[in-house]
Amino acid sequence: MTETDQQIRAMASAGLNLIAQALSIYDQDLRLALANSRYQEMFSLPDQLVTPGARFEDAVRYLAEAGDYGEVEDVDAYVAQKVEQARAFEPHYMERPRANGRTISVEGSPLPQGGWVTVYTDITRAKKSEELLRARSEELSDQVLAHAEELSATNRELAATITALEAAKRQLTEAEARTRLTTEMIPAHIAHVNAQGRYTYSNRRLSAVLPGSLSEIVGMHMTEALAPGSFAKVEPHLNAAYAGHSPVFEFTEDQNSRRIRVAMTPDGQGGVYLMSMDITEETQARVALQQTRRRALAAQMTSGLAHDFSNLLTIILGMQGKLAKMTLPEEARELVAATQATARRGGRLLDRIADMTGKRTLRPRATDLHVLLHDLKILASPSLPRGVGLSVLDHAPDAQIMLDPGMLQDALLNLVLNARDACGATGQITVSAHAVGDIWLEISVSDTGPGFSPEALKQALDPFFTTKGGEGSGLGLPMVYDMVKLTGGDLRLRNTASGASVILRLPHRAAPAVAGGLALLVEDSDELRATVRDMLVELGHTVIEAASVDEASALLADVEDIRLVLSDIRLQGKATGIDLLERVAAGGPPIVLMTSLPQGDPLHRAALSRAPVLSKPFTRAQLSALIGSEAAA
Repeated sequence: MTETDQQIRAMASAGLNLIAQALSIYDQDLRLALANSRYQEMFSLPDQLVTPGARFEDAVRYLAEAGDYGEVEDVDAYVAQKVEQARAFEPHYMERPRANGRTISVEGSPLPQGGWVTVYTDITRAKKSEELLRARSEELSDQVLAHAEELSATNRELAATITALEAAKRQLTEAEARTRLTTEMIPAHIAHVNAQGRYTYSNRRLSAVLPGSLSEIVGMHMTEALAPGSFAKVEPHLNAAYAGHSPVFEFTEDQNSRRIRVAMTPDGQGGVYLMSMDITEETQARVALQQTRRRALAAQMTSGLAHDFSNLLTIILGMQGKLAKMTLPEEARELVAATQATARRGGRLLDRIADMTGKRTLRPRATDLHVLLHDLKILASPSLPRGVGLSVLDHAPDAQIMLDPGMLQDALLNLVLNARDACGATGQITVSAHAVGDIWLEISVSDTGPGFSPEALKQALDPFFTTKGGEGSGLGLPMVYDMVKLTGGDLRLRNTASGASVILRLPHRAAPAVAGGLALLVEDSDELRATVRDMLVELGHTVIEAASVDEASALLADVEDIRLVLSDIRLQGKATGIDLLERVAAGGPPIVLMTSLPQGDPLHRAALSRAPVLSKPFTRAQLSALIGSEAAA
């Protein structure tokens, strides 16, 4: 116990000694925690029974043997009964006469953390006053006297009850405050609506789940608190909850296209409890994982077939080559040439299938989308006829974004060439880019051609579907779709008033723009830590190091100037780099994760939805590209 604690305890004891009542506090183990001097005086207790730690059982035994409870035939049984009552302590008020002729009131209340406090008041004078009143008031009826005596006792009991109720009210208020604080810290909106659809409770997190919404919504109807589009998607499920069901559903809100999951539970009294969560990042990771699995399955199915087909094409080309060397009629030579051209086309088709189903690893890096779109126009323009124009509407964010620029540029170039074929000799192609809130990056490629046919709108993303006859492979759009899905995004086809449009929606992940400064490197391998440290130093950083999440957390708490955290996913101890992400407060330094885990590993997948991830092994140039540093040689 510190000196300050001793002073506070001494002050509390001095204050308790000044009150007229006797007071004792016993803990949940039935041992004395605190008693004032009046407690010892009232019951003539020895020092050992008023010392903190003294047993309640010993105090009861002492008073029973001293006759304070009156005549007790079996002291042991009486003490056991009192101890049993104390273990199941309940608030009470009673008045009992003592062996010395005095009368005391006993008022007990339980404590929230266990144990109880008891206040003893000498009410001998009050009782004598009541007796005197009875003796001197013969003219009063016995009924009035009885009522006066009963009222006096009732008032004392009522005062004790009020005290207990006030203590319970304080405990309830504190519990309610703790519950509200807990719900407000949960990253979800928790609420209750009554049978009329009005909010009776909210943890004030609606605006965090649905940006643009209000926080203070208690008393409002759901149609007022939610956007019209969102309420229309929620309403059928709300009606199902009113009917006694417990629906769990997802919907995409209109403003920023966030993906929201909602769970509803009837309260049994006509209202409904609701919990809403933003699962946009989870959905993006789920979509990327599903596409990875589909590609793995397609690769397994096609690898053997492609191998055998490739051998057959090799044999066909060899035999046709021998035929071409023979003396054949002109018609036969034309057939041989056509067969060779067809076989070579089959070989190119196999290469496209291999590209689509083979291993394609996303390598996101800090990318200036303005530069990428400018370069796209330079690359695509020479391939367009004179009568076809290409314009780029660049409304992309100025900040760098985490993208695989090579894959994205290939996909956009593919779409521009498809749009060229749709326009023919004349037309206009427009590439437009803009952010949708801070969740999505939307890029569209539109043309003034004839648009998609109904059949194309349904099947254009299916492999080998083509409207170009023998000139097309039917793999262009499916490969673009594959790239978009690998990022966790989506692709949509639609017809406009002037032609067709392909819309790519990619996750908007801002790049950690860091150039120099203090970096925290978290890696449990000494050799790897030395190698990566050298890279960071060459990129202009001062480096401090840690081998575990606990060490890193301590450094982040003590060091204020850390501008970048580069952490492995798997580290010493049970905590991972993903746990470190959760420990860093909002507004903390940006975190980049690195790993040698395959992309199919659950930890790798979970990390991709939370932060930039650098796959090992990597070069200094790759590290520089990811963190946006300009110091790479």
